[in-house]
Amino acid sequence: MKKRLLAAILSATMVIGLTACGSSQAAAPAAPATPAATEEKAEEPAAEEKAEEPAAGDVTISFMASQDWVQDAELELAEKFTEQTGIKVDYQIIPSDQYTNLLMTKINTGECTDIFGGQSGQFDIVTQFNVEKNAVDLSGESWAGNVDPLAAAELTAGGKLYGQPIQDVSAVWAIAYNKTIFADLGLSVPKDYASFMDACDKIAATGVTPVYEAVSDGWHHVLWFPETCVAVEAKAPGTAAKYNNNEGTFAENETMKLILSQMNEMIAKGYWGEDYMSNEYANAAQEVADGNYAMVVANEGFGEEVEAIGAGLSKDDIGYFVIPLADNQTMNVNPAGPSRFIYSGSEHQAEAKQYLEFLASEESLTYLTENVPKFNKLPFSNAPAMYEGSVKEFYDTFAANQGTVYQTAVKYVNPQWMEIGADLSAMFLGEMTEDEVLANIDKLRAEQAAAASDPAWN
Repeated sequence: MKKRLLAAILSATMVIGLTACGSSQAAAPAAPATPAATEEKAEEPAAEEKAEEPAAGDVTISFMASQDWVQDAELELAEKFTEQTGIKVDYQIIPSDQYTNLLMTKINTGECTDIFGGQSGQFDIVTQFNVEKNAVDLSGESWAGNVDPLAAAELTAGGKLYGQPIQDVSAVWAIAYNKTIFADLGLSVPKDYASFMDACDKIAATGVTPVYEAVSDGWHHVLWFPETCVAVEAKAPGTAAKYNNNEGTFAENETMKLILSQMNEMIAKGYWGEDYMSNEYANAAQEVADGNYAMVVANEGFGEEVEAIGAGLSKDDIGYFVIPLADNQTMNVNPAGPSRFIYSGSEHQAEAKQYLEFLASEESLTYLTENVPKFNKLPFSNAPAMYEGSVKEFYDTFAANQGTVYQTAVKYVNPQWMEIGADLSAMFLGEMTEDEVLANIDKLRAEQAAAASDPAWN
């Protein structure tokens, strides 16, 4: 089924508050227009009615999430939900570099929104969010059995399901490339680091920057490291389990050092261009569509985004291959991802559950898949699958050899994502060495393990 472009004009029958806190308001997704308050005044309820619970139409549930987690299509579904139930949804979108700290502050002070977004991960949801205390058990909800088992495992603690996936976790962060540029230069899909660098060299010689990177966002450039650590596991199976038992350190791992050194080499050779520190990932599709860059780390909806720009490239002009640092050829899968949790202190748990049930319906999941370019298969059994063209080609090529990314496979990595990003930025600028970056990861892992009273660290 061909995906449709999002409608530009949204109905004015619902109030959705979209708040971008901090200094990055322009980067937050756009919200539907907020209608003016209705002019008609509701009839004054009888005295005995005032003591009763408010009607659904009087309820607004709040939902806080990180930038880029909530798509326009979800905001449109929220509008439909309000039309059907009268329950309003107030989305509060926070810049990604501020989100985790703000979320934890709100949880710890008892002031969290009714629904909060958080990264899943069977270790992280316990050590970071303490879901058994701060989230509502969703195991008994009608949609719970539809969640993909691997995704559900990353949202489960003590045998109970505490979250609902937001995004397509089957989507792999791979290198999206312009097939036309590759064909014109006679380039094949790189099978190792040497052939990847050879491709970069030939592309750069034409005046096109080989790789688009966006360090300023704080998160995107981090993908090159933990996503490619599937190569660590391929070279030494069982390494992740050893790390989870506090056996060995990142700083001792030669494959990890190699990955970081190869990132530095790409920059030194100019393959990330001159503006990699200030680029924003939101501009990646435009830059590739315009022919300024040949490749970018992206998921399999990137071709749809490029095609939507209308610069002459179709979605199947964009191909995909796994990140080949350290000669990696393992597909980096991640059953964890942004998820919805209902705050245990919410006064509107029933309404929040109703909204999650609505979002997990077959109709809503189909709408999201059709209208969000990067969604091909949401992790629910009642969600449609829409793999085709270049995306199907990618999965056919690499899916037989898969490994779980290290931010999910190894405890205490994902919670320090932004800290790793800051250290990598310092490394790019020559302010930190590769060894120091890895040592810092070990240090923060140990601190988080101590805070969680992890027996492997005691």
